[in-house]
Amino acid sequence: MSDKIVLTGIKPTGTPHLGNYVGALKPLVEMSKSNKTFMFIADLHALNFMRDAAQLRQHTYEIAAILVALGLDLKNAVLFRQSDIVQVPQLSTMLMNVTPKGLMNRAHSYKAAMDKNTAAGLDTDAGVNMGLYTYPILMAADILLYNSDIVPVGADQKQHVEFARDIAGYFNNIYGETFKLPEPVIGEDSGIIPGLDGRKMSKSYGNVIPLFAGAAELKKKVMRIITDSKLPDEPKDPDTSTIFQLYKNFATPAEIADLRQKFVAGGMGYGTAKTILFEKIDSVLSAPRAEYERLMANTAELDKILDDGAARARVVAEQTYARVRRAMLG
Repeated sequence: MSDKIVLTGIKPTGTPHLGNYVGALKPLVEMSKSNKTFMFIADLHALNFMRDAAQLRQHTYEIAAILVALGLDLKNAVLFRQSDIVQVPQLSTMLMNVTPKGLMNRAHSYKAAMDKNTAAGLDTDAGVNMGLYTYPILMAADILLYNSDIVPVGADQKQHVEFARDIAGYFNNIYGETFKLPEPVIGEDSGIIPGLDGRKMSKSYGNVIPLFAGAAELKKKVMRIITDSKLPDEPKDPDTSTIFQLYKNFATPAEIADLRQKFVAGGMGYGTAKTILFEKIDSVLSAPRAEYERLMANTAELDKILDDGAARARVVAEQTYARVRRAMLG
């Protein structure tokens, strides 16, 4: 068991798909087995994208149910709603007083919004609210509040941790050593997880396979995977096949080697390969899917898990915020 504290958050902005599972959810669950982990469902962050409270609540339940169904270790992992910790917005307000505006101007999310507006011939700040502009400060509050040592992020999210370190540094320079400086940890590159059309699996492309699709829907989705026109007896390239690239993320090394051989040897049609892929995904996810469905039918159980996690997280949050308040207000 590592003595490092891990912090991670997941925005409840949609139902996760297989790409999310391979790239983020599965690694986070594995990490929770050997590290004290604060894992929050970032409903406050989602407010910039979602305006439907009922939908936001539904997606929050989905994320919680998925994590528990996948085997999140609730002894090591503290799972909670971001909005249940009042010290998050309180600390964010305090940190605004030491954060330079110039730092926020360099935030990727803000610059992307400005670039999009410029390309459309709009005012650079059209549609930009203060939630988006100060997003990195709220993120810094999340990261710093729980004394985290490690923040697992994708390469495109590294800036969030760098900004949190910068803001912590500004605060420490003014008020004395108060915050740890957390380190970003970039996960191993699992490669691009292809969708039904071969492009990166993404809701924006409409090519996703929902993580816990029922067996019938899962089979229907898999059978829709686009392939080339090679005949069954022709050899096929596994490295350019969406079927094989997906299979690699669920099968054992021996199973992967066996399917690769079938691709290169010829004699196997894509319909057979799709059936093999469906059966493998279904066998890996059928038990978690059943547990997910059970939890979603018993949201009171999810509320208890989230409430218990919030109570554990609040103990640390209150201590950290008390230090900050004493430093700034006496």
